[in-house]
Amino acid sequence: MNILLVRVSSLGDVLHNMPIVADIARHFPHANIDWVVEEGYVSLVRLNPRVRNIIPFALRRWRKSLGKKETRAEIKAFFAAVRQQEYDYVFDTQGLLKTGVIMGAARVKKGGQKVGLANGSEGSGYEGISRIFHSKSIPLDPRTHAVARGRLVAGAALGYAVDTPADFGLPDVSPDDPRPDWMPAGPYAVYFHGTARDAKKWAPQNWIALGQALAPMTILLPWGSPKEKAEAEALAAGLPNARVLPKLSMADAVLLARHAALAVGVDTGLTHIAAAFSRPVVEIYCDSPRWKTEGNWSPKIINLGDRGAPPSVAEVLAAAQSLLA
Repeated sequence: MNILLVRVSSLGDVLHNMPIVADIARHFPHANIDWVVEEGYVSLVRLNPRVRNIIPFALRRWRKSLGKKETRAEIKAFFAAVRQQEYDYVFDTQGLLKTGVIMGAARVKKGGQKVGLANGSEGSGYEGISRIFHSKSIPLDPRTHAVARGRLVAGAALGYAVDTPADFGLPDVSPDDPRPDWMPAGPYAVYFHGTARDAKKWAPQNWIALGQALAPMTILLPWGSPKEKAEAEALAAGLPNARVLPKLSMADAVLLARHAALAVGVDTGLTHIAAAFSRPVVEIYCDSPRWKTEGNWSPKIINLGDRGAPPSVAEVLAAAQSLLA
């Protein structure tokens, strides 16, 4: 059986789609699973050994140069790659027009199905027009967890129950893993403090108080934009044990999360990567609904706060200390 997954972005959404792969492989061990994903997240999906082929999608880059001959050639090659294989099932678990167009371009065998979401979840960017590309649309409760949504869609189409904890199919940490120059030799904590929406951030004084209480443990501070770098430098100035990291690639950011002895982060993709690896993680919710993305598949993940109710330093510190113990 040949299956195509269409989930192109963003980082957290791509990550939350991964347990579908393990579910399908558990019930159909010989299934071939391909995936269409934004080119920036190819290295993340490649970590899952059960994914056979990855088809890179580069809409974010193509939009900047649609008039160029080279860009049009890339787009043509992309759709040729999508159509190269004939599939038994194509799943669009994102529910956007752009993902629906990709689904529409894919070829299915006689009797094959193109399956997607009949509705979005609360606060999602779901686009109902995407249903015109479906042969089957699966309705879900609007408050279905982000990880469960895709799993339930695939399970309903393929005829199996979703009744096991989420398995992201990611490799365990090994002492033989290479450690880049920026990574300490000993245990470290990482603060995933940055996010695009300011309302989702935890107050700087909270991060500093937490780090002071965790001393002398080394705290690494990643960043993804000049603004986040300035924020990281301000945090480091208040901490005797913190280090601002260089600009990291996606692959290095995954390594950072994968090897952390403790990760503390707001509701953002890198926090969810650490949780997917089942590292000791404290997830902090300040202005997003906890039910939607909280890590609920491992006792090593502690979720605190909720929309409009950020946790206190004492709560986060107690959770961190319990995980380190």
